[in-house]
Amino acid sequence: MSARILAGPHAVEEALRAGSPLRYLAMERGRRDHRVHALAVAARAAGVEVRWEAAAALDRLAGGLRHQGVLAVAEAKATLALEDLLQAAPRRLLVAADGIEDPQNLGALLRAAGGAGVDGLLLPSRRAAGLTAAVERVSAGALEHVRVARVGNLAQALERCRAAGWWIVGLDAAAPTLLWQFDLRPATVVVVGSEGRGLHALIRAKCDALVRIPLAAGVASLNAAMAAGIALFEVVRQRQA
Repeated sequence: MSARILAGPHAVEEALRAGSPLRYLAMERGRRDHRVHALAVAARAAGVEVRWEAAAALDRLAGGLRHQGVLAVAEAKATLALEDLLQAAPRRLLVAADGIEDPQNLGALLRAAGGAGVDGLLLPSRRAAGLTAAVERVSAGALEHVRVARVGNLAQALERCRAAGWWIVGLDAAAPTLLWQFDLRPATVVVVGSEGRGLHALIRAKCDALVRIPLAAGVASLNAAMAAGIALFEVVRQRQA
């Protein structure tokens, strides 16, 4: 299994908190502040090797990522089969990414999804950003907590979700129904498209409903992560009301 680099104290903290498999933790030699000491203690308690390295060695491992003297070498992010994700989804809330190829947008979407407590993300194998170090960094550790199902065909995956009893709701700037007017309390997959292009026509056709976020005059659209965050927290609001 290939490795990935988790750069910076926050990313490492989230990985340890989530119990993610780490090969080892590398710390800058000579650093002894409280946060570094706490990370070293937590890593050893989890059975993770701690190595003290020169700053130049950390720079080489980080490959340009900002590490602040702390990084971890982790196993590649494990992904699930769609059926496994659906069988273990207690919050009945998923988000699907349609054509989101920008790592910044995908990382921010993962951060919003993690904050809303989604059960998982449906991520196509093609026409989508991969789970790269850049995505990890932008997600601010959320990638460690959000389960991901890589799907070969998103349209077919949505059909399988519907057959399992899930409601497929797409975000579409041209939809007549406002987000707040739609009942999002049943098991829901929120489908978000890329900025500018929006949902692909086939994916739009697979949705049970299309909803829009009302925008002020002069604002054409929101980026995918922002739109997804608003929609996901509206689901949370409706279910808590």
